[in-house]
Amino acid sequence: MFPKAKSLIAVGIAIVATASFSSIALTPTPQMIEQFKQLPKSEQLKLAKQYGIDISSLTGGSKLNRNDNNDFEEPIVKPRTAYFDADLIEDCSAIGSSSFVSTKHKKNTIRSSQSDYQNFKANNGQFSRHVQMDGLNSQNGNLSGQSRGLNSLNNSGQQNTNLQPRPENQPNIICKTTIAGNQYFIDNLGKKYTLNNFGTLTLAKVNDKQQKTKKPLQIFGLDMFAGEPTTFAPISDVPVPSEYMVGPGDTINVQTYGKESDNFELVVQRNGTVQLPQVGPISIVGLSFAEAKKLIKDKIKSSTIGVESSVTLGQLRSIRIFIAGEAYKPGSYTVSSLSTITQALYVSGGISNIGSLRNIELKRAGKLVGKLDLYDLLMRGDSSSDLRLQSGDVVFIPAAKAYVSVDGDVRRPAIYELKKDENFADVINMASGLKAKAFAKAISVERFNKNHLKTVISVDYTTTQGRRQNVKDGDYITVSSSSDRLENSVEVAGAATRPGQYQWTKGMRVSDIFHSVRSDLSKGADLTYAVVLRAINEQDEVEVLQFSLNNAIKFNDSKDNLLLEPRDKIVVFKDDERQIALLPIIQQLKKQTHLGEMAKLVEVNGSVRYPGVYPLVENGSVRDLLTAAGGLEEGSYTLSAELTRQQIDPIKGAKIIHKELNLNDVLHVNHNSLKLQSRDVISVRKLPDWQQTRWVSIKGEVRFPGTYSIQRGETLKNVITRAGGLTPNAFTYGSIFLRESIKEKEQEQVRNLADELRREIAAKALTKDGTTISYKDSQQMLDQLQNIEVVGRLSIDLSAILGDIKSADIELEANDELYIPSKNQTVSVMGQVQYPSTHRFIKGETFEQYLSMAGGARKRADEGRSYILRANGSVVIPDTGFLSAGTRMMPGDTIIVPLDTEYKDTLTLWQQVTSVVYNSAVAIASIARINN
Repeated sequence: MFPKAKSLIAVGIAIVATASFSSIALTPTPQMIEQFKQLPKSEQLKLAKQYGIDISSLTGGSKLNRNDNNDFEEPIVKPRTAYFDADLIEDCSAIGSSSFVSTKHKKNTIRSSQSDYQNFKANNGQFSRHVQMDGLNSQNGNLSGQSRGLNSLNNSGQQNTNLQPRPENQPNIICKTTIAGNQYFIDNLGKKYTLNNFGTLTLAKVNDKQQKTKKPLQIFGLDMFAGEPTTFAPISDVPVPSEYMVGPGDTINVQTYGKESDNFELVVQRNGTVQLPQVGPISIVGLSFAEAKKLIKDKIKSSTIGVESSVTLGQLRSIRIFIAGEAYKPGSYTVSSLSTITQALYVSGGISNIGSLRNIELKRAGKLVGKLDLYDLLMRGDSSSDLRLQSGDVVFIPAAKAYVSVDGDVRRPAIYELKKDENFADVINMASGLKAKAFAKAISVERFNKNHLKTVISVDYTTTQGRRQNVKDGDYITVSSSSDRLENSVEVAGAATRPGQYQWTKGMRVSDIFHSVRSDLSKGADLTYAVVLRAINEQDEVEVLQFSLNNAIKFNDSKDNLLLEPRDKIVVFKDDERQIALLPIIQQLKKQTHLGEMAKLVEVNGSVRYPGVYPLVENGSVRDLLTAAGGLEEGSYTLSAELTRQQIDPIKGAKIIHKELNLNDVLHVNHNSLKLQSRDVISVRKLPDWQQTRWVSIKGEVRFPGTYSIQRGETLKNVITRAGGLTPNAFTYGSIFLRESIKEKEQEQVRNLADELRREIAAKALTKDGTTISYKDSQQMLDQLQNIEVVGRLSIDLSAILGDIKSADIELEANDELYIPSKNQTVSVMGQVQYPSTHRFIKGETFEQYLSMAGGARKRADEGRSYILRANGSVVIPDTGFLSAGTRMMPGDTIIVPLDTEYKDTLTLWQQVTSVVYNSAVAIASIARINN
């Protein structure tokens, strides 16, 4: 809303406030009130509080509450009630156990299992199969001691009207558990949730170890028949077996043909007869369909000459059966007369979570006519015990008597129902057998003893006795995994073409794995230094063996072609990754120290290719250590090196000694090199006055331009002399000397200057007297500075150097460059002048005269800060005083007129920026002319 509108509303509020204290007051206009209503609630409250009025007088709503401080309060919104009662959720540890009902709450105790939650979302958030409650008696046979629907029951078995349907965004809770004193609710995905004060679930923040808690085991087969009950399940698309018993309500279709043709649809009457025209009633009571079919055909044939018949079953009758016991929903059901026991279980919604799947009884006229073990059907596909039902049959599901839990490395972890005298082989077969990596030698079994204390026994499943050992109710069988540690293998790691595990065979050597340098080793692999890590005990402590890959591959009888043992690990190093690959080996050796002994490590530093800490190999020598370090560097002093050793005395303590070594003797092939000890340090020195070859370059007007090697202390004059001296056309005054160290400093200065300039541009407005420097111009200035190429120029007086003035000569450094241009007879004028240009040098002409030749300074020029960049790199401020004769120009000079910094509102860095840019540009241009 615009400020003007807000002001109008505030006036209206003030009017209302005035009206509350005075009998003579103005009334706010409808426009004011309407605009006030359009404000957000928080703004309305703020204005109302500011002017101390009742907000309902403007909005027409109910009055807001005031607290003790007369402040307006937001209306309190009561949170929605929970969609489930936490007390009704069962503990995860109880799910699937053989004892579902606690001794403390034997009655009205809620039970649940993971399979009970499958229809949660499908039933609009209602718990259709979540719980089962004891102690509720059914009046109509449909409940029979059980009640479903967690949202409608509380702990007392009473109707709970506070529970709401589960929202779509809420998890599907299975059970609850306690971890580290905190209660968590587990959903069907295994995630953990906590219950807040408003009865809603939030994802718990638990550590990784807790988050990896496994989902509870499920009772095997319990969810096979789970579903909502139906009153009728017709079966009309299956063939009718010949042994089907025909009964009242069945329809028999008869078709006659021959002398006479006709179709008849005969319904079996209550007395068991069918009325066949021209034949009369035929009694088929107690007959199978095959027998009834034969009887009807015989009757037709005998009563009508020349007529044949075809008899089929039409519409089948429905029968009423009873499902009793631990069914999901016990009661009376109407089913097809072709239904079997399993089809009746589907109709009734399946079996409850304490019902037996292995002892289902079929009773007919009060007598037991058959039993069904669903495991035969589910595990072996055997349906021979799945008997066909008749009207009035009772399918009785008793409670399961014993359970065993099978977990770990089996193919189907679950809770299984036990029958009498079943053994471990039977149970493991129920779980579809062991996985390939299962450790069958010691299967762990948690079992309660006679004193009701939990104990653990181990069963050797690899033996006949172990497999035949009986399983008891409540056993929790855990099959552990076998060790992942490899036996009879050799590992290759590092710069090998094919790292990994290799089968070990007796007599195996390094050359059996590495046949060729080109095909078996990576590019850059170190051929002189590799190690074998060999396990020396069951704790996987190792010793280190050193060898040369090159010798091992080329010479089979070499001592470097080591004989390998099981569990050996060959590490091949790369030159540029040696220390990284050695780090875990060094850490392992440090961990292996016992009883204060020193770690088997040695160190080499100084003039070697790869200084650092290395493993001390068995009988390791100084030569071995130098080989591991890549050998000596160029310029190493071989006549003398230093060995530093710690000697440990139990009484006097540690003592450090130093010993001089002659590396020429140590490195000799036939020399019995000194054996190293733990924590020895070898220091290799450089030759006195040794230095790497250093180079400088001279270009331009010398007789032999090029690159020259220098020694320490050599001067510029010496190198020019070596280059044959200057040519007659050399312009010594304009020579350019570049140095790498100066260039690095200039680069750092430019970076700092760019950072400062960036801050100034952001902080200041670039204006003066209405004149504005645009953001584009200032940013262009910053970009120019960031992209500038510094050259590292050092101002020298080459004429003085060549004139034997020793103080002018300079000592050279590596990568110095000298550019000597040819004679230059020009003067340039740059910057804020009317016509930046280059002019012919005229002897005696001054700064002011050349500035005039360029048209003079611009309006925005800072003429007082103009300067002269001499050809030798020095900077001169011109003398422009009233009585001054002027500053005379020299060949190759450049006049630079900067921009007036006042136009940038005291942008103090501008002059520095322009100086850097112009000076570098002049030097680069001069170098380019010399190179060309």
